[in-house]
Amino acid sequence: MSALRKRRVMRRKDARDLMEEAGILLEDAQPNIVEQAELEGTTVYLIDGNPILAREGGTLYPTLNSPNLDRLPSVVVDMGAVPYVCDGADIMAPGIVEVQGEFEEGGLVVVRDVRHGKALAVGRALTSSSGLGAMEKGRGITNLHYVGDSLWQATAE
Repeated sequence: MSALRKRRVMRRKDARDLMEEAGILLEDAQPNIVEQAELEGTTVYLIDGNPILAREGGTLYPTLNSPNLDRLPSVVVDMGAVPYVCDGADIMAPGIVEVQGEFEEGGLVVVRDVRHGKALAVGRALTSSSGLGAMEKGRGITNLHYVGDSLWQATAE
């Protein structure tokens, strides 16, 4: 299991810029301390000690333990897709049973299982919500962060 490295408190201006960039992901947050850390090429942002956001390759996304995860649109996958999603595979159109909310191509999406509605992954949509609902084959969502990955292991409570 990897640990967060180079953990440091962010300057006020940088923290304010992050809060502004995060928008809906941190809408109601009034943090006392915003920290930044590194994990295998991913920058992790801790809000009052809780790992809430991550950035990889310029993409800012919530971690699976973010309290505002429910603010993002979701796709629900069948139970057959769950082991693949939790192993880092992209989400394929045939495994998607429901699209909840609207999103555009490139938007962030939470991937949930059909049985319990638990968040399994956070991904980037390769098409809009309407286009994804009409797809019969192919990749629909690129998996960015999933249950069991190094970020999840390092930030799991």
